[in-house]
Amino acid sequence: MAGREKTPLSGSTSMLVLALLNEREMYGYEIIEELERRSNHVFKLKEGTLYPILHALEKERCLAARDAKTPGGRLRRYYRITEKGLRVLEEKKEEWRGFSDAVTAILAGA
Repeated sequence: MAGREKTPLSGSTSMLVLALLNEREMYGYEIIEELERRSNHVFKLKEGTLYPILHALEKERCLAARDAKTPGGRLRRYYRITEKGLRVLEEKKEEWRGFSDAVTAILAGA
């Protein structure tokens, strides 16, 4: 098999994270809970899956982070989308639309 092609499906988790952060600033576990709630429990991310995505998006300057103390004194890292992140989100959404349309067209003929 030749090299694996990257599809919108393989990058969909980062698109979903950016979409949530487009609405408001959130911390990691909050993102996990919101993805699960909105997807009717289809997306059940583990911290070990989410945090590498958050770190990569932050490194790419698609996200910015800040640390804040909770009322209980714990340190919590909040993420927000940046201008670059907004542009990347729009690109990913457009790729997803094309991918989704192609899958729908194939399934319609099945």
